[in-house]
Amino acid sequence: MLVLLFAMLGPVAGDGSRATGDLGVVIERAAGSILVVEHSHDTRLHEIEGLGDLSHASVVFSRDARYAFVFGRDGGLTKVDLLSARVVKRIVQSGNSIGGAISQDGKLVAVSNYEPGGVRVFDSQTLAPVADIRADYGGAQPSKVVGLVDAPGKRFVFSLYDADQIWIADFSAGDEPSITRFSDVGHLPYDALITPDGRHYVAGLFGEDHLALLDLWHPQRGVHPILDGYSRREARLPVYKMPHLEGWAVAGGKAFVPAVGQHKVLVVDTGSWKTLAEIEVHGQPVFVMARPDGRQLWVNYAYPDNDTVQVIDAESYAIVRTLKPGKAVLHMEFTPRGEKIWLSVRDDNRIQVYDTATLKLLRELPADKPSGIFFTSRAHRIGL
Repeated sequence: MLVLLFAMLGPVAGDGSRATGDLGVVIERAAGSILVVEHSHDTRLHEIEGLGDLSHASVVFSRDARYAFVFGRDGGLTKVDLLSARVVKRIVQSGNSIGGAISQDGKLVAVSNYEPGGVRVFDSQTLAPVADIRADYGGAQPSKVVGLVDAPGKRFVFSLYDADQIWIADFSAGDEPSITRFSDVGHLPYDALITPDGRHYVAGLFGEDHLALLDLWHPQRGVHPILDGYSRREARLPVYKMPHLEGWAVAGGKAFVPAVGQHKVLVVDTGSWKTLAEIEVHGQPVFVMARPDGRQLWVNYAYPDNDTVQVIDAESYAIVRTLKPGKAVLHMEFTPRGEKIWLSVRDDNRIQVYDTATLKLLRELPADKPSGIFFTSRAHRIGL
């Protein structure tokens, strides 16, 4: 009877099983491999090879946070089991891709493509094809697609770089999406984000001096410019790396925005979408990321200032610490409640872990040319 009872209760402590809530993935871009890591004790668990060209790789997670979907620059889409540390399936779905997203219900994985353009959508269980959304706009070939995000209502939103358009693909009625198109949104949208509440989609425009805003609660109102002329008063510097809009910090009714071609972080009111202040910083920001409680902002920079990270107080806008982690700090990721932050230091082949309260270095882990860091807590957040 006791044996039967314990069998019914399932695994007990010490049986070797583990959950996925504190796991994550670090991209080793040069080697085409990933590290499976855990942030409770800040350790490496596994290295998984054979994922192709990861020079601009990104990752999303399944609803149960067990599986990572890795989007490679070579068009590869790889499903990885984090618990068994193995590749479940890998397909090459295009010639050149630039990221992806997973639907609100976790059933669809979408990939945005440069070559041949458009968006391809797959079943998250099997990676079987579900839809092929051609980004046709009257050009010689389909447009490159950037800024692909998931949105509430089983929708994907993305920008057409060549066509100056934003599209919404709605899968709420089934596998044949309903497409809503917005034209003339601004010249050359290069990246985009969705705000944490899933309401606003914001596209950066390489060819304009403003950004494009779409209110997904009221899409019938169309796309509107925001931050118009934010850099006209300044002589633009050479842009070594475009800021990543998905790295915007949104906290306390404000967005903290990297200014293209300037050594500034812009403070923007998310109600009016007007600039409230400008924070002078060390270099051209790439990521401006908010600690989960919204009190701190961590900023990294483009070459030649990419050995530096600055910490900003989100209330006073004061720079409270300038850190020198090493050569080429490419990415940052907070633990789910923000007590620690991980940094990838590519050219020094290491990951650094900092305490966000004391700003002290806690640990260094070896990694082969690390870039993106992605924790499984992203599985439960919109747009990540």
